[in-house]
Amino acid sequence: MMTNERLNPLNDYLFMKYMGEKGDEEQLLSFLNAVLQRTDKNGITAVEIIENRMFSAETIGDKASILDIRAVLIDGTKVNIEVQLRNVGNMDKRSLFYWSREYTKGIEAGEDYIKLPNVIAINIVNVEFIALEEVHTSYHLWEDNHKEYMLTDALEIHFIDMVKFRRLREKDIVNNPLHRWLTFFDKNTNENILEEIIQMDTAIQKAQEKIRFVRGSEEEFRAYQMREMALSDFTSGINNAERKGIVIGEQRGITIGKQQERMKYIRKLSQKGLSDVDIADLIDLSIEEVKNILNTP
Repeated sequence: MMTNERLNPLNDYLFMKYMGEKGDEEQLLSFLNAVLQRTDKNGITAVEIIENRMFSAETIGDKASILDIRAVLIDGTKVNIEVQLRNVGNMDKRSLFYWSREYTKGIEAGEDYIKLPNVIAINIVNVEFIALEEVHTSYHLWEDNHKEYMLTDALEIHFIDMVKFRRLREKDIVNNPLHRWLTFFDKNTNENILEEIIQMDTAIQKAQEKIRFVRGSEEEFRAYQMREMALSDFTSGINNAERKGIVIGEQRGITIGKQQERMKYIRKLSQKGLSDVDIADLIDLSIEEVKNILNTP
């Protein structure tokens, strides 16, 4: 049954529907230009969206699946955008891992390295893990003793912290396009402010229209709900495993319970088809530890 409650714009399925499909180029360009202002990038005028063809009830309902947005800029630079609302640990290494996968897709064995593309990774996160005050941080490869010297611009990684943004007292929705987008992303934004930013920004208007379409489509709305439930189940599963492990460990004076729950969860992720690398990333273990658990009778 549908309610009047606002859909969560950072549900990654919904985010994909209004930012990552053919026809969403205006929204994506607007958001990318808002993000890349921080690194003094010239305004982007065109982008090609690489659509995610893996949408299925099974994918959407799989709490461990990743629904990210992939695109290519006019100069060949690749962009990967991920929304991560859960604290899965190792966000820095996780982002580097997904950046590297996008980077190495750009070349075949035996080809010239010059064909490798620049890759920009943008992470919208709902957890504080960077010990800086800024809502938006960005990273490149600099020489340690000469911070002005960049080794290469092939790597560029951004983190946008929604926790810090919600805590920000002064939000400049008039002059700061990123603040407008982040205000739009916040499910709890006041209705009057939400209407104001929708009226002042045509790209956000189009994003809102796509959200209304999802709300009005029984099939799309069901997919949105499935994704909400999947993400909630994922968080609950990890929390429950931790709680059980603590209780059993306290009862026995050891941490066997916690270890067993984690082993069971790792095996379940493997059965769903996740690689050892992805499991290690999600559970915050080394790849070797994951392999040892999966190989243990």
